[in-house]
Amino acid sequence: MLVGLETSDDAGVYRLNPQQALVQTVDFFTPVVDDPYAFGQIAAANALSDIYAMGAKPVTVMNLVSFPVSKLGTEVLARILQGGYAKIKEARALLIGGHSIDDPEPKYGLAVTGLVHPERVLTNAKAKPGDLLVLTKPLGIGIITTGIKRGIAGPDAEAEVVPVMAALNDGAAAAALASDVHACTDITGFGLLGHLHEMMKASGVSAELDAEAVPVLPRVWACIAQKAVPGGTMANLRFLEDKVEFAADVAQDWRLVLADAITSGGLLLAVAPENSGRLLERLRAHGTYAQAVIGRVVPGEPGRIRVALRR
Repeated sequence: MLVGLETSDDAGVYRLNPQQALVQTVDFFTPVVDDPYAFGQIAAANALSDIYAMGAKPVTVMNLVSFPVSKLGTEVLARILQGGYAKIKEARALLIGGHSIDDPEPKYGLAVTGLVHPERVLTNAKAKPGDLLVLTKPLGIGIITTGIKRGIAGPDAEAEVVPVMAALNDGAAAAALASDVHACTDITGFGLLGHLHEMMKASGVSAELDAEAVPVLPRVWACIAQKAVPGGTMANLRFLEDKVEFAADVAQDWRLVLADAITSGGLLLAVAPENSGRLLERLRAHGTYAQAVIGRVVPGEPGRIRVALRR
């Protein structure tokens, strides 16, 4: 076992031989958008992201389905599976089976197996003081999808947020591996602050975050103004109360965005300053949604985060 439960990493890693290690993860959830095909794409991209966050390539995939066939019909289910398969195919992985149950609330996701060289595994536990923190997708996904569910955000908001969630993190992972990053994790349900806390705690260091450097989807502020905030985002903020120190000028809106419970977010990378230029250049070449330096790793209490509006 190379990576287990100890550091709350994105997937488990088991060494098969000196050249190969097995990477395993599983993830599924309820719909975050109305369109079944888009939901399938997003759920698949989200599950595959854990493999990329470990520096691995997905190899085989199994569908996980909970669905009320008598209520919604097989046509809707087929569209969900088609959306998922499109992303599996894009990732160049093989769908080899799955399991389904009848359930009043639809759920979909994947169990994914990947491969990586044992010496090329990326983890969340090796960030070093002086490293720069780089984010590859904008924040605000959870808040905007909540706004869509409540009828506050319209079709334009959905058109903005769906491609971001459905985008694979394969290019970001390739850029990370080519730039000698020290640590990596993907941003999902615990939000940027929650996953950064896990990375810093696992690495035995602290972080300083520049709020205004963090990329944010434009429509998020209007959703916050109309109280479209997920329960998970509020729970994240409560959990982080004694772990994050906010400067006085960091308004509540910013705190909500930084703690937003995200579906299929980007990668958070810790990279030495001398390698950051190469990383940003490669992220741009791979067409990631963001290539933002948002803070730095500093010595201090493991897991502690200090957030300022700007530094």
